[in-house]
Amino acid sequence: MVTAIGLMSGTSLDGVDAAVLMTDGEAISGFGPTLFRAYSEAERRILRAALQEARALEDRNARPGAIAEAERIVTEAHIAAVRDLLAANPGVKAELVGFHGQTVFHAPDRLLTIQIGDGRALATATGLPVVYDFRAADMESGGQGAPFVPVYHRALVRHAGLAGDVVVVNIGGVANITRVAADGMLLAGDTGPGNALLDDFVNARRGVAYDKEGALGGAGSIDELALTALMADPWFEEPFPKSLDRNAFSPAPVQLLGDADGAATLAAFTAASIAGGIAIAGGADAIIIAGGGAHNRTILSLLSEATGTYVQTAADLGWSGDFVEAQAFAFLAVRSMAGLPLSFPETTGVFEPMTGGVLVRP
Repeated sequence: MVTAIGLMSGTSLDGVDAAVLMTDGEAISGFGPTLFRAYSEAERRILRAALQEARALEDRNARPGAIAEAERIVTEAHIAAVRDLLAANPGVKAELVGFHGQTVFHAPDRLLTIQIGDGRALATATGLPVVYDFRAADMESGGQGAPFVPVYHRALVRHAGLAGDVVVVNIGGVANITRVAADGMLLAGDTGPGNALLDDFVNARRGVAYDKEGALGGAGSIDELALTALMADPWFEEPFPKSLDRNAFSPAPVQLLGDADGAATLAAFTAASIAGGIAIAGGADAIIIAGGGAHNRTILSLLSEATGTYVQTAADLGWSGDFVEAQAFAFLAVRSMAGLPLSFPETTGVFEPMTGGVLVRP
């Protein structure tokens, strides 16, 4: 078993999640400590600028303008997260780091996915081997480059001893699902917006990073006409696997709504698109929510209503719900080192099970 640190900076731009996992890349033998390193508002502004500038890129290795500054911020934040985690937990003897980096653009239709973050600098600063750039090999072999967490979701479901058809939903900036069938077969993909549209809306209206516990949305009323307009995109009817960019959908239908009604309608958009994705995937006996969206009670209530299924959070099962993706990249780093596949035809659309990741040593 390997003791690995996984690092994740999601499209919600809240900060860096760091988590320790003990695994051989197939089974989970133990969960270690976790740490969250928040981005400052000044750092978020630069990251948001990088998201906008990245849309014009054709070369995934280019780092013009704000993107170069954003990469420096991302790298330094991840170095700090690893150092702080190890300093706070001197008993942890980490052997490997899985570094996802920060996605600034993802367009599978353009065969382009861009993650920023300097893996070599992270290895040098921490003194640990680092596996990074997980997505490129998948996309080069016909996959969509996302999602990559499903194989870890299956390991979690097995570790918990869950039976039946289980759907794990990660609600980050984008929402994605993994359906772990009773026979272990995987089906996965993005379902649409997670927190990104809602976070951007409340940030613009109220100057806050997110709708805490869904309180603003819970105080509003859903505008059905706006929701219908948001759900009109034919992408929602496409089969899995599929993926999309954080900024794939326009918030225009809610711009004339009040703060609470706009937040309620965007929460309903997230819930409705997840419910639709679960139905397309084949339904679920159990639904488990991880990621930042697991704290949004309005989204959880609307999703339970839309699916007719009791919705549990990862925390309800004793999982570290806010750190599932970070743990996943520790798991994937160990799999990469072992030459095991990270993505599958049923999860990214890749032609055959595909390993990936780039290893750098200090």
